[in-house]
Amino acid sequence: MAAAGTVRVRLFASLREQAGWGERQLPLQGCSSAIRCWQQLKLGGEALPAGIRVAINHHFASADSPVQAGDELAFLPPISGG
Repeated sequence: MAAAGTVRVRLFASLREQAGWGERQLPLQGCSSAIRCWQQLKLGGEALPAGIRVAINHHFASADSPVQAGDELAFLPPISGG
């Protein structure tokens, strides 16, 4: 669970490997939507790369979905399987 006034951000699979971390707390200020949080993380570009999915509190959401203090925000890369 995120600390008061923060958003818990989680990265999965290749995103976690590329960033070198899997979980961070971001202050809600400046992180009012999923895309704004992505931009705060400085993981590459102003827009989400193609295929990256967003989930807020374990539910898929759009990049412009708002986040609130205490939310868990996850970025998931494309998953391939067979």
